[in-house]
Amino acid sequence: MVHVREMDAADIEAVSTIRVRGWQAAYAGIVPRTYLDAMTVESDAALRRQWFSQPRGESRDLVAVGEHGPVGWACFGPCRSRIPGPRRVAEVYALYVSPDLIGRGIGRRLLDEAHSRMAGQGFETSALWVLHDNQRARRFYERAGYRADGATQDDVYDEVTLTELRYRRGL
Repeated sequence: MVHVREMDAADIEAVSTIRVRGWQAAYAGIVPRTYLDAMTVESDAALRRQWFSQPRGESRDLVAVGEHGPVGWACFGPCRSRIPGPRRVAEVYALYVSPDLIGRGIGRRLLDEAHSRMAGQGFETSALWVLHDNQRARRFYERAGYRADGATQDDVYDEVTLTELRYRRGL
């Protein structure tokens, strides 16, 4: 059983481990191996500590906590891209679960809590970006009610260009 709460500074190492291991598992065969192999928990934690020490703005971090500490992490806030229309749009910036625990409902619990908090802040829509080739993540978000809205953007990882799709759903 897990519960979801706001992340605090004591969670940084665990969240960095979840994020780095999550990238290395989820993006194997999609993002170049050289890029994934260069990722370290230590460098991620150092950046996260620096970020955590500054004023937080409107973004929020949640952790799913199990018996032995954090097992998942989500980050969300105001949408970073312009979406036409009068609705207030939030964005899920990141959502990762310890790779050995994927499929146990932890990601869905984090996403549901993020949606609840977004709605509580007055947002009407949630958006997120997902790599085109990340079929597992696309299916996860589609089961949660997200649909691709036609917007794309490209990211470059070790000179390899990968396309992301923007997904949206109402809150």
